[in-house]
Amino acid sequence: MMTKDEYLARAAAEDDWSPGWAAVDEAFASLYTGVNPPHLATLLPARAMFGGPEHLDGCSLYPSPNGYQHLLTYGMSTLYVDEESFGGEFSGWGYEMTMKVRSDDPDDCQWAVSSLGNLARYTYTSKRWFEPFQFISGQGNPLRIGSDTRLTSYLIVPDTEVGGIDTVHGRVDFLQLVGITQDELDWVAGDSPEGSLERSRELARRMADSGNPHLVTDLARTESLV
Repeated sequence: MMTKDEYLARAAAEDDWSPGWAAVDEAFASLYTGVNPPHLATLLPARAMFGGPEHLDGCSLYPSPNGYQHLLTYGMSTLYVDEESFGGEFSGWGYEMTMKVRSDDPDDCQWAVSSLGNLARYTYTSKRWFEPFQFISGQGNPLRIGSDTRLTSYLIVPDTEVGGIDTVHGRVDFLQLVGITQDELDWVAGDSPEGSLERSRELARRMADSGNPHLVTDLARTESLV
């Protein structure tokens, strides 16, 4: 890891250096060697730093050979040079969000990109962050508005393929959102909050054992695993 003097020297020499962004890219490059994924960048006027409502700088969609798009956010961690963030314990919120959407077409994943953007806005405005094996209720609404999917909510798990990294700004983990049905959400939430963590872990295990080891969100899934 570089020293702070080295960090500041490189920042002064390279106006466009984005060490946090580069570290996130490198983590995914180790899985998707030689892949240049489509990147949906947020328009500058819409970004929160310029007074807009969007807290993500963008989202990349990596095409997996396993038949899904692997979405990755940029903006939950500290992406750009920030002297005060150097050497921190966590980079920004300490994570970027991911999602694996069953689709061969990245253009068919705009609903998921929008969902990740909404969750980023929630964290930045409420100051409440996400952790592994929490769940996010969709209040009974389909994840893709206007569709007939049975998936209504999200389970949060560590990304099944990309591990966390240590950057010059601190730790960045990759938290993967997985679509679940209303029955699954109700079971995970249960009547005793103290048991929800173990039920979340158990649901993730059941999903993996059902032939979905990478916990892909498939809008066509109809079966409940509880």
